[in-house]
Amino acid sequence: MKGYRLLRWARDADKGLQRRLSPDSRRVLVNSRTPVNYTIIEPVYKAMLKDRRVKFYFTASEEPRRMREIYREADHSIPLIHPRQAAMMRFDVYLASDFMWATLPRGALRVQTFHGVAGKYNFDKPDHTIRVWDRFFFINRRRLDNYVKYGVVSAGSPAAPLVGMPKVDCLANGSLERDAVLRSLGMDPGKRTVLYAPTWSPYSSLNGMGEELVRRLVAAGFAVIVKLHDRSYDARHRYSGGVDWLRLLEPILSEGGGRLARGSNSCPYLAAADVMITDHSSIGFEYLLLDRPLVRIEVPELIANANIHEDYVKLLAEASTTARNAAEAVAAVEDCLADPSRNSSARRAVCEEIYYRPGTATARAVRELYNALELDAA
Repeated sequence: MKGYRLLRWARDADKGLQRRLSPDSRRVLVNSRTPVNYTIIEPVYKAMLKDRRVKFYFTASEEPRRMREIYREADHSIPLIHPRQAAMMRFDVYLASDFMWATLPRGALRVQTFHGVAGKYNFDKPDHTIRVWDRFFFINRRRLDNYVKYGVVSAGSPAAPLVGMPKVDCLANGSLERDAVLRSLGMDPGKRTVLYAPTWSPYSSLNGMGEELVRRLVAAGFAVIVKLHDRSYDARHRYSGGVDWLRLLEPILSEGGGRLARGSNSCPYLAAADVMITDHSSIGFEYLLLDRPLVRIEVPELIANANIHEDYVKLLAEASTTARNAAEAVAAVEDCLADPSRNSSARRAVCEEIYYRPGTATARAVRELYNALELDAA
């Protein structure tokens, strides 16, 4: 305990010295495990980019050798910093959308923004290890209430603001246009377009029936976009099933005028699709914001092994049409396109449950980040 008090005193003195030397200068360190993590933070970063008082730095503490790859879709001027260099610096805020813990001896206010809403891996049943975070930007009240229930935060605490999810603001405010996205992908806007976006897991529908499903969709005359998780591209990784999906799927897709989506930000591909197929993933919940038909492939092994909270399984099932194999999934797509308004009320109800005031989350996240930085908003 004495050692902790000494460390706290040293960090407070360090912070005080910095504030005296540069009263309005602040530093933010963003940590990412995959390109998806950057897409979660990107709207907030861009919204604050013109404020010269705040300097953002970006790192990849787990795999620094992959840093350029992880931030490949960011502007080339983005300031990347090796974890060893970051450990020597003092930051006012450490920002992450996954539970990554960079070593920062000089301290920082640690802010968790979350990268998903699918109820996987105990995100909604937190244990004591999560209490080390100083602040949480909650995407919805359901998760906030769970963190209060398990004693991670106190109800009404400034450390637990309801923010929403900045990444999906573009889906709620209508700024993405279907035909324009399809033309940018070199696809025909006149064709019915299906997006297949499975989760990453050895038990995902991709590993179980992905190739068959894509072949059946193409044969049925659909233009197909396949959006894989970043982890699914690594054929050495167990989550890919040891398959080079890029090499396998691209020739099949090209036959029907489809595309393998390589961008990490899923939102444009969601906007381009007339119907979507998934198994159980955050991207499935994101698609509901467009109020378009969703087909859910039921994979019991995935639900069990990904430790998915039963409430989220039920919510996604209520807002979608369930299939259990590739043939049923294609038939479900046809049925959904024949009556796109079916399940609309359920889709809207789930969105209200999962996303806090979608379309305006970026502004709240910026405001809360300024609060964490102890700065007046620009």
